[in-house]
Amino acid sequence: MKRRGFIAAGGAVVLGSATGSLLGSGAARAATYSGYAMAYFTESPSMTAANYALHLAVSADGLNWTPLNQNNPVATPTLGSRGLRDPFILRKQDGTFVVLATDLNGTDWSYQSQYLHVWDSGDLRTFRNYRLLKVHSLATHAWAPEAVWDAARGQYAVVYSAVVGGHNVLMVNHTTDFVTASAPQTFFDPGYDAIDGSFVTVSGVNYMYFKNNTNSTLLGTRSATFNPGSFGVYTSAIGPGRGVEAPQIVKSNTAGLWRMWGDTWSPNGRFFCWQTGNVAGGSWTLLNDRDYTQPLNSKHLGITAITAAELSALTSAWGAPAWNRLKSYNFPDRYVRHANNVGRIDSYPFDPYQDQLWTLVPGLADSAGVSLRSVNLPTRYLRHSNYAMVLDADDGTSTFKADATFYRVAGLADSGWTSLRSYNFPDRHLRHFNYVLRIDPISAGSPATDRQDATFKITY
Repeated sequence: MKRRGFIAAGGAVVLGSATGSLLGSGAARAATYSGYAMAYFTESPSMTAANYALHLAVSADGLNWTPLNQNNPVATPTLGSRGLRDPFILRKQDGTFVVLATDLNGTDWSYQSQYLHVWDSGDLRTFRNYRLLKVHSLATHAWAPEAVWDAARGQYAVVYSAVVGGHNVLMVNHTTDFVTASAPQTFFDPGYDAIDGSFVTVSGVNYMYFKNNTNSTLLGTRSATFNPGSFGVYTSAIGPGRGVEAPQIVKSNTAGLWRMWGDTWSPNGRFFCWQTGNVAGGSWTLLNDRDYTQPLNSKHLGITAITAAELSALTSAWGAPAWNRLKSYNFPDRYVRHANNVGRIDSYPFDPYQDQLWTLVPGLADSAGVSLRSVNLPTRYLRHSNYAMVLDADDGTSTFKADATFYRVAGLADSGWTSLRSYNFPDRHLRHFNYVLRIDPISAGSPATDRQDATFKITY
C-alpha cells in the first residue's frame, strides 16, 4: 500500500499446505516446496479492473503465473471499508494460515483505519473467522501489513506503515493469535518516508527490503534479530529506472537464487523482478520481461513457496482461466490485442484490458489447429484479410474459417515459445510489424528479427 508519501510495510506472502490444519509445530519449516502462490488485488489504468479483495495465482516455476478462479476474488472483506489492499498470507507455526490486509476500499487515501482485515484458513480454499484486528489508536493509517515469526519472542511480529513524526515509519505489534496484539512500537525509522517492508532470513541473518518513498527506490536492511530499531541499511538504491514499490523476496525452490519483485505506482501496475545468488552481497540483476508474466491486472504481490500437493489442490479448487493472453517475444511488455477491430501488440497494462483476452478454440477450418475468439466480442475472431490481421465476425464461409485458423508450432525464435502458422497460407506466420499484426512468409531461415516478430508466449 503506497501512495504519495504515506504508505506501508508489506508484501511477503507465505502460503501453506492443503492439509495445513493437520500439521504440527514446525510444519512450515519441514515442507518440501515444488511451486509458488501469489496473493494480490487488481486495478487497471482506467480502474475498470479495480477489485479490492483477495486474489490468488499459482506457478510451478515462480515466474509465470496462473490466476485462480478466473482472476476473480477468493475472499472479500465485509467489515471496515469493505475493501482490502496489499493482502498478505502467512503460514503459521502450526501449519495453518492467517490472511492480513490493509483496510482500504479503493484509493481514498484520507480513509484512516487503525485496523487490519484478518482471516484464518487451513488450506487457502476456505477462509473463516473473518475479523478486524486493531493495531493502534493513532490518527493515521495501518497499511500493507506483513507478519513474521520472531522465535526469540515466541510471537509473530506484525509490521505495517503509519505516519509518526510527520513521515511514514514501519511500526510493529506482537501477537500469538492475530486476535489481540501488543501496543505498537516503531520498528524502523531511517528519518525519511519509509514504507513497504518485506522480510527474508538467510543463514541466520534477517533481511528487510523497503521502499524509500522520497525517491521510489528500494533499499535493503539487515539484523541478527527482529528487535525494533535493530535493522540497518546495507545496500545502495535499487530501481528499474522508474518508480518502484512493494518489494517481495522469494527463495527459488530449485536453485541457490533469490528473486525480488517490485510494483509500479497504482493503477499502472507492472511488476519488475530482480535476481541474486547472494542476498548478503546486496547486488541484484533485473530480469527481462520475457522471463516472467504477472497475473492480469495484479497489484502489490506477495509470493510464497508451496508444495506439489498444495499447488495441485489450489488449481483443482479454483481452476485456471478459460482465456489466454499472447505475449510478444521481442517486445515482452506487449500483448496481442484488438483495437478498433485491428490486431496489434500494445504495452501492458492497458484498458479495455479485455481486448487482450482470447479463447483458444479448435480451428474453425481444422480442429487440429486453433482459432482465437475475442472474449469481450465473442462473435468475432482474429483472422487475416489481405494478409492483415483484423477482428471479424464469423460469416460461416469456408474462406473465413480458413483465414481464422492457425497451427501452433515451436517458436521460430525460441522453441519454448509458440509461433502460429497460417492454415491457408502455410508459408506464412502471424507476426507483428510496427506493432500491427499480419501474416508474412517466415521460416527457420528468415532473419532473426522476423523470427522474433513471429514468436509469442501463450499465457494467462
